[in-house]
Amino acid sequence: MAHRTTERPTDRTIERTPSDRAANSAPPKIRTLAELRASGWRSRSVKDELRDNLVRALATPDCSPRDLFPGIVGYDDTVLPEVINAILAGHDMLFLGEKGQGKSRLMRLLPRFLDEWIPHLDIPNAPVHEDPERPITRAGRELVASSPPEQVPIAWWHRSERYAERLAPGTKFADVIGEIDPARLMSGTSMSAEEALHFGLIPRQHRGIFAMNELPDLDELVQVGLFNILEERDVQIRGYPIRFELDVLVLFSANPTTYNRSGKVIPQLKDRIGSTIATHYPRERELGMAITRQEAGIDLAGAYPVLVPPFMDEVCEEISRVARKSRFVDHASGVSARFAASNWRTMVANARRRGIAHGERPAVPRISDLAHLHASATGKLELDLMGSHQMTERQAIDAIVAEAIAAVFNEYVDAHGLGDIADIFAKGVRIEVGDMLPSSAYAAALREVPAAWEKAFEVNASADLAVRASCVEFVLAGLWATERISRSEKHGRVSYEVRGL
Repeated sequence: MAHRTTERPTDRTIERTPSDRAANSAPPKIRTLAELRASGWRSRSVKDELRDNLVRALATPDCSPRDLFPGIVGYDDTVLPEVINAILAGHDMLFLGEKGQGKSRLMRLLPRFLDEWIPHLDIPNAPVHEDPERPITRAGRELVASSPPEQVPIAWWHRSERYAERLAPGTKFADVIGEIDPARLMSGTSMSAEEALHFGLIPRQHRGIFAMNELPDLDELVQVGLFNILEERDVQIRGYPIRFELDVLVLFSANPTTYNRSGKVIPQLKDRIGSTIATHYPRERELGMAITRQEAGIDLAGAYPVLVPPFMDEVCEEISRVARKSRFVDHASGVSARFAASNWRTMVANARRRGIAHGERPAVPRISDLAHLHASATGKLELDLMGSHQMTERQAIDAIVAEAIAAVFNEYVDAHGLGDIADIFAKGVRIEVGDMLPSSAYAAALREVPAAWEKAFEVNASADLAVRASCVEFVLAGLWATERISRSEKHGRVSYEVRGL
């Protein structure tokens, strides 16, 4: 058990925001090993450090998973308890899930549970940040053994520097484990000597956290090299049994399709990973909307503010939900949260463009703004090319958007009275709307269909013209999506009428 002093950063509670490159406080003033020992500091492994700090945070009154993992939405009862258990158990972890499920974000939040500062031997050009009480290199051991504690220099390492990440594709053994340094051999260093080694990323993260993204794409030779890292915590380079007592938490991420495919990940490596954390997409639309707004990061205020009606938020999120179960989309690929965030940004951007053009404050997104989603959605969906459909990506996006509109429309609008609106259109009424029409144009255009106005009031009773225009488009688009009226598009203008006219 570590003993703490008032100067120790571990006395601080876990911050409520992710740690960044800037230290929150100055490092302790301790500069020698003698001063460090006098302070009561005791060495801990990185997993003990994580566990102790997490336990202290969990013991805080009213502590919730959302406090421990800020920015993570929808995982309070599923993923986050598994992550907490893995830390308490001292496990290395694999985050297994489809793209856009927050795997990397979860891994990057774990340094929050490290001490803010840890001491290390201040050795020039040292390959690792040596534990002052448990050095692993020859240079570190000799310094501590040959010098009085008053002359052993100490420096401090901030937790923001104790996390390293690597993308598996193209990664070589030398990148993550190490290699013999030819320059040192030429200078006369023996190939079997420790000094001949060039350390890779994992040894350099000694006393820290290392994350490998897309594990199934990692070369099998490198996977074999990870065996000793995960189990024995030592390193073997070029067959030389040079033992380093590495202290590192290793994290991985992977997609279930590639991870479970035979031959992609060596079984012995799977067996050495302590906990597998299965992530998932938001299970409720409201959670997805919260994630989308968070990830979009757009300021809706400013000189040209934007007001997003709830039904437009819901339609935008429903597009992603429909895509995830659509027969046109390859389910193995998944539909990222970035898909929803990009679409939401595009919708807001086009509404703001209209607001700037017509001086509308606030601008209010409409269904016609979704016509621009092709730009943000294209490339983010992988079509199921083995299916029976012969749709292009653009056609698939249009079909998904229509299904999403219908789903939300049926929740918002009472079916009673919709037939009356369709009957009015059957008399030859034709209504033209568009993403760049001023909101004032809608009142004049719908004089012949007052029932549509009434339905718009059911959606939102606001007297604001821009909100009314958005509601009217929602009702018209819903009638079209539920096959009560038809729609045609030309030069950015959309016309609603009865089918067959």
